[in-house]
Amino acid sequence: MIETFDDTAPAGQELTAYDKAHVKLYARLLDADADGADWAEAVQILFGLDPAHDPERCRRIHDSHLARARWMTHTGYRHLLRQSHG
Repeated sequence: MIETFDDTAPAGQELTAYDKAHVKLYARLLDADADGADWAEAVQILFGLDPAHDPERCRRIHDSHLARARWMTHTGYRHLLRQSHG
């Protein structure tokens, strides 16, 4: 099942409800990137979009969410840990 998503992932320095709801998507994007998967293939599988139909939008969606996934690995996870240990 494909998760619902925004065209642009959050960009602030605070963890959002959107981030929490999309942790699995972020992990899958990071895995695809680490495996050297083509962005077009990743966006088709993970977002259910056809990059041939609207390549610019698909690339923005992919890049925005991958950037947020990377932020989560460097900074965002600390927010999750703080919240879980309240």
